[in-house]
Amino acid sequence: MQADPGIRISDLARPELSPAARQILDATRGMTVQFTVEAVRQAAAAALDGIELYDDPGLAERLGVLCAALDEDRDLSPMGRLTQFGMLVRYLVQRCRLEQLYREHPEIAAVEIRAPLVITGLPRSGTTHLLNLISADARLRSLQYWESLEPIPRAGERAAPGAEDPRIGRCREELAMREQILPLFNAMHDMHPFHIHEEIELLAMDFSTALFDTMAQLPRWTDYYLAHDQTPHYEFLKRCLKALQWLRGPERWVLKSPQHLEQLAPLMNAFADARVVVTHRDPVSVMASMMTMVAYAARMSRDPVRPAELGETIRERIVLRLRTLVGTRHLLPPQQSLDVLFHEFMADDVAMVERIYAMAGHPMTPEVRGAMSRYMDENPRGKHGRIVYDMKADFGIDPDAVRGQLEFYYRAFPVKIGA
Repeated sequence: MQADPGIRISDLARPELSPAARQILDATRGMTVQFTVEAVRQAAAAALDGIELYDDPGLAERLGVLCAALDEDRDLSPMGRLTQFGMLVRYLVQRCRLEQLYREHPEIAAVEIRAPLVITGLPRSGTTHLLNLISADARLRSLQYWESLEPIPRAGERAAPGAEDPRIGRCREELAMREQILPLFNAMHDMHPFHIHEEIELLAMDFSTALFDTMAQLPRWTDYYLAHDQTPHYEFLKRCLKALQWLRGPERWVLKSPQHLEQLAPLMNAFADARVVVTHRDPVSVMASMMTMVAYAARMSRDPVRPAELGETIRERIVLRLRTLVGTRHLLPPQQSLDVLFHEFMADDVAMVERIYAMAGHPMTPEVRGAMSRYMDENPRGKHGRIVYDMKADFGIDPDAVRGQLEFYYRAFPVKIGA
């Protein structure tokens, strides 16, 4: 049998778009938005149907920094500016709905978040597969993609028994539009409404998260975010999880975000009994994959697309994140944490989950094992095709030079080079 040559994306710098994709992007030409706190607040108020607009000086300050950073990104296309503005509005709307829910049901504050299972690691290091695999366990509460976009339902829009939640339909519409422009995206990161997603979307409702690093070129925002203690925002995350658990169980969470790598202290401040899994993969393999995914997705929001600039930003950010990890890994109690090497995880997925469950005090059962097997059968690696990555050719970054910069990480964790 002939080996699969994989898919080589050769148009990162000069995207070749389908007529349908071009039509979507062209429809935004001439449209403008203002990246100001007041503009975001006015748009959110118009979408809230009378719900009180949340007012907090700290949030307004963070939103102001973020707006200024977005306005400074010279390469955001009209579509990119509209999309980013819409995301800011959505986060503020969801924050207002959360606060309204707490006003109506103050008993939510008494909900307990017990020993969440938290996965962290670089993007493309197996975190998504591990999260989705563990989420096949129906005893655990996870966050599906549709729910991450609109975690708090609109007033009067609760689905009737047996009917589909209207938020799922809106999520499908968004993904359908995205697929017109990014038909190969699912080969890198399979996205559908029921995909298990990151809680970083919840952190964004407090406007303090590393998620914004991936939205655009935002050095002003990154500097601001890294200069501030994130503990209050992790406490806010707990507040979100309480509300979602109150709306729908079960009562033990499985969470995941690369951001936690550089925020282990705030994570443990807010979730002292968390069980934390840290995934490790050769960072050069991670970078090549992540750079390609970000540069490919950029055709939806950037004009022109500058792969070398995007790649360098990702390289700098990953090196910084790993330095922080190596310096703070000791903050995770040994009995509450486990390091997972990518090549060992790929060799036997379920055996690694059993090790994680043993650390977390969560028993494996035949039913759960069967659910995980079904998930893997339905979602084999390369389900949507296999992308071929070339960091040097596509981004002008020498893998050997990067490995030299990361010697501190290779000494700390025995990852398999090239895996």
